[in-house]
Order: sequence, then C-alpha cells, then structure tokens
Amino acid sequence: MLETDTADTESPRRSRGPRERRTLTGQGHTEEHSDAVILRGIFRLGKRSHDVLLTRTTVSWTPISPEDPTGEACPGPSGQLLLRDVYAVKVKRRRSAGQSSGGAVLGLALFWAKHQGPRLKEETLHLHNASNEHTHLWYNAVKELLKEMAGRPGSLKVLINPCSHRKEAVHVYRDHVAPLFKMAAVQTDITVTEKEGHALSLITECKLEQFDGVVLVGGDGSVAELCHALVLRAQLDTGSALDKPTKGTLPLGIIPAGSTDIVSCSVHGVRDPVTATLHIILGRVQQVDMCSFWSQGRLVRYGFSAMLGFGGRTLACAEKRRWMPSAQRRDYAVVKTLAKLRPEDCQLSFVKTKKSSTDPFRAQSEDSEVDSAHSGLRSVKYNTLCQQEEEESWTTTQGLYLNISVMSIPCLSPYTPRGLAPNTRLANGSAALIAVGNTSRTQFIKHLKRYSAPTGQLDFPFVEAHTVTAVRIRPRALIGAEEESEEEPVPSESSALPIVQSESGSDPAIQSGTGAFPWNMDGELVRLGHEVLIRVHPRLLCLYGQEVEQAESTASCGCI
Repeated sequence: MLETDTADTESPRRSRGPRERRTLTGQGHTEEHSDAVILRGIFRLGKRSHDVLLTRTTVSWTPISPEDPTGEACPGPSGQLLLRDVYAVKVKRRRSAGQSSGGAVLGLALFWAKHQGPRLKEETLHLHNASNEHTHLWYNAVKELLKEMAGRPGSLKVLINPCSHRKEAVHVYRDHVAPLFKMAAVQTDITVTEKEGHALSLITECKLEQFDGVVLVGGDGSVAELCHALVLRAQLDTGSALDKPTKGTLPLGIIPAGSTDIVSCSVHGVRDPVTATLHIILGRVQQVDMCSFWSQGRLVRYGFSAMLGFGGRTLACAEKRRWMPSAQRRDYAVVKTLAKLRPEDCQLSFVKTKKSSTDPFRAQSEDSEVDSAHSGLRSVKYNTLCQQEEEESWTTTQGLYLNISVMSIPCLSPYTPRGLAPNTRLANGSAALIAVGNTSRTQFIKHLKRYSAPTGQLDFPFVEAHTVTAVRIRPRALIGAEEESEEEPVPSESSALPIVQSESGSDPAIQSGTGAFPWNMDGELVRLGHEVLIRVHPRLLCLYGQEVEQAESTASCGCI
C-alpha cells in the first residue's frame, strides 16, 4: 500500500460538534482577533497524539501526555507553524499501487517553506487523523485562510527564454517550477520566447489585467528586457512622461536560468529556482529602484546598472565569442581586457543624494505628457531634462578612469557575494556611483579580486564612491572598432610610471568620430557615441523576493 497526497475537489458538509461550534463563528469566518482559535482537534504527529489549534495566522500543537504515577503530567515538545509560510494543503489518502483516486483518508499534509539562510526549502507537516469529516473540515478551513493571504498570485503570465545559458530554462521550469505552481493551484499562461525583443513586444501588447504577476525563466539579458518592457508598458497605460515614469503595476518573478543571475541573486540571495518559486507563490514582494538611461535626449532603456570602461570592454570581448561556454568566455574576456587595460578621459557629473527629512521614496509626478508627435515612446523633449539638470546641484570632475559603474541595486552574484555595489540597497531611492581612477594593472586586479572578499571592496585610494540620484558621463573621445581588434598592441607597463596609459587619442576611429563606447547595461552590450545621462527612479518596479545582505557564494572566478 502506498500513501499519496491529493486534494479533494468536493468536501462534504456536516453538523459541527459542540467544541467546534464554540470556536467557529458565522459561515466559517473567524473572530476579530487574529489569535482567536478557529478550529481545535486531535491529530497524530509522528507517533504521538497532539492537541492542534488553528488560528488565522498559525497552526500550533501540544502533545497529549498521560499522567505519570505521581499524578503529574509528562509534557512533551510543542510546536507552531505560521500560515504565511504555508503554500499548499492536501488531504492524505492511502492508495494501492496504480490507484489514481479515492482511498482511505489518513489526514492532512501542510506544505510550507523553511528558511535555511537565504534559501527556502520545501517542508511538510503531516497531521494524521482517520476521520473523513474531521479531516475535510480542517482542509477547507486551512485552504480558505490561504486564499485570504494578501498578495498571493492566482494567475501568472510565464515567459521562458529557451536560449539562456546552457539552454536549460525549459527543463528548469518543468522540473522545479511547474510542480510547485500546480501544488499551490496557481494558474499559468506560458509563452516560450523565440528571439531577442520577443518579450518586449509581447508585454507591450498582452492583456496584463487578467494576471496577478509576470514570471520569467531566463538569465540577466532576458530580465533586463522584461523589466524595461514592464516599465514601458506602465507608461503606455498611464500616458506618463518617460523621464518621470509611473510605477509598474504587476510584480515580476525571476526564476534564475542564466550564468550569473545578478538581479535574481539580489532579491533571493541564491541562484535557486525553488527559492524563487516559493517567494512567488507566497506573494513576497520587494520594491526595487531602477534607472533610466538617456543619450541625446532619447531614452535608451530602463534598467538597474551600467558600466563604462573595463566592464563594457569585457562584455564586448565576450560577445564576440558566444560559441564558447559561458564560464570560459567570461574568463577569457576578463584576461584579454586586462591585457589591454587602459583608462578613458571622461567628464563625470553627478547629483549626490540629499541628506534631509524628505522622503526619498516619494511617488514620482505623473502629470507630465509625452511629446508623441516628435519623440514617440523612446524620446522626450530634451529641454525638460536640461531644466531638471539646472535645478539640481551637480558636482563635476574630470580625469582618467579605468571603469565607471552606476548601480541602483547591489548586484549580488556567486562571484561577488557582497555585490558590485555593496554600499547601496534595493529600494533606498539612490544609486551607487563607483569610479575607478587610473592606476597600475596590478592594483586594478587587486581591486577586482577584493569583490570576492566579505569587506573592503572599495578601500582603495584610486576608487571613489558616491550615493547619487543622477549621473552624466561625457567621454572626450569615442572608442572605435579598431580598439577591439585582436592585432592591437598591448600597452607596456613601466616601473617608473605605474599608471596605465590611455591610447584613445591615437586611435584613428576615435579621432574621426566613427566609433562608439561599449556600455554594459544589465549584462547587455550597448554602443553609444555620445554622453549618457542616468537618472534614478525610486521603487519603480516590484520583484518577488526579499532584501538580502549577502549572496550565497558557490563559485569563485579563477581567471585572476
């Protein structure tokens, strides 16, 4: 005989016993107090009988112990389970091999999420009772309480990128995600994306009002595209100006299936599809800041991070070798870019976060209108941006920089457990500006290796970090395609001059203005040949997950 778990679709009605009438009020509604007992019954947990209590927030149990010869009770360990951690309840039945329905009732099974550090692990609480009526009474009561939990999705739009990382996204969803959604009775509408930009076009055209959230199974590139699409869709629906965007209406759940999964790690702490799925089912939502990236008065995209210099060149080098495995491609690109390390002469302007009593998370104004006749969706009147810049207090510096990063989230990953921007949070209304000045190749490598350490990532004299709300980066030259060629000579290091020399002024493509800087925007390569304006928009998007201080470190980069 086999014990299997199943949920009955119909539950018999019966008259309640005297004890149960005292604890139930109305038609299954509870008393005003959350700690009021809804049901009380006897179940067997393990080998002992327990007195089990159900309230609106908890299931608690106390062992029933016989008195010893002295007349004193022998108390045993009691326990408690919060209903906010329970994601499904099933009726347990005893069935024979091959039997798909029916069977003798054994009791209840409560499926809940147990915290193990940042991970969520599936656990089951077995409540044994052979009474069919008693078991179904408890089953209906618990199921009704779970339905009343705020924020839990009932219907989700699921997008799967089959080309992410090792092309395993479909298997991740089928093996780890779909069974949990089915157990929690979450309805799904699944679309497998076919090409780059498919998710963007789908979200802008889909009837999202019939869903409670959107789920993506993919890597950082897919996440960046979908986050941009959700924010853009919110502006389409509300008619808000692109430079003062309205908050996205639907939360996004990210099931990690990429090589680094930076955004997923930032809201989950681990690259674990089960953890991500349980956060979605339990309705745990985290508001997240985003940035808008502008060039020549036109919106490039909405996103979380951008890197110019070493970060952009490394990605450009890696993109040329998509045929290599992701780990080898990443290591090769890092080593290759380090060998050709050089700074860029940039004018860097930024607006520091004001330390005042003003609420940094105040809602963005929505009364601006898009000049659709001239700008369309991807542009806005440039004088609006200029007027904003004039009203703000900008700090401007100029110099040689090996890398400039602007990040509105910590950007956690297994390779950087404290994040690329350890001095920022998911929703603090600001971004971290990290500018790495010109230094020797040896010192720069030490700076990179420090990201895998628990502290001191930015403790270098050539690294400056600021908390900002806006950044403007104006390069003084353009990077041409010839700079990325394999035949380019490697700049030599001199013991007398430990600063890496900039060679941008001698590049013919840069002098002629035919090239463009490679930017790393959320793991996507974007080439821009003009200055870039970056603005922070507080709490622009909601992601399923929670704030974490540190990601789980499961691997280390061996390339440096």
